[in-house]
Amino acid sequence: MVHNTLFKVAEIEISYKPNYKPLERPKITTSEEAYAILIANWSMDKIEFLEEFKIILLNRRNRVLGLVNISQGGVSGTLADPKVIFAVALKSAASGCILAHNHPSGELKPGSNDINLTRKLREGARLLDIEVMDHLIVSKDGFYSFADEGLL
Repeated sequence: MVHNTLFKVAEIEISYKPNYKPLERPKITTSEEAYAILIANWSMDKIEFLEEFKIILLNRRNRVLGLVNISQGGVSGTLADPKVIFAVALKSAASGCILAHNHPSGELKPGSNDINLTRKLREGARLLDIEVMDHLIVSKDGFYSFADEGLL
C-alpha cells in the first residue's frame, strides 16, 4: 500500500493581474521607445555601479505587459537565468520580449558573453513561441540595440 505522504507536492498557482486596460499599455515599435521605457525604470544610482538584467514583456501587438527585474550582480556581471526569464514570460503569456542589461563601465559594445547569451535565449524562446525582439545594452547616456545592429 502506498502512503500519500510519499507523494506530497507543492501546489502551483499561475496568475497575472494587470491593473490597466490593454490600450493603455505603451506600444514599442523602435529600440528608442524600448530604451525610453527601460531608462525611466532603471535606478540611475546603480546604472554605473552594478550590472542588472531586465526584460520587457510584450503581447502580440507589441504592447508592454510588464517590465521585470531578472537579476542584479556586481560590477563585472550578472546572471540571466533562462529558467527565470522564461518562467516570467510564460506566466504573463507574453508573445515577445526585449532583453536588456547595463554595463557599469558605460561601454555599450556587446562582449562575446552578451552575444552568446542572446543567441541561447533566442533559441529557447523560439521553442516556446516567444519572439526575442531585441537586446539592449543601456547606459544613462545611450544604448546599443542588437536588432538595429543586425545581431538578431
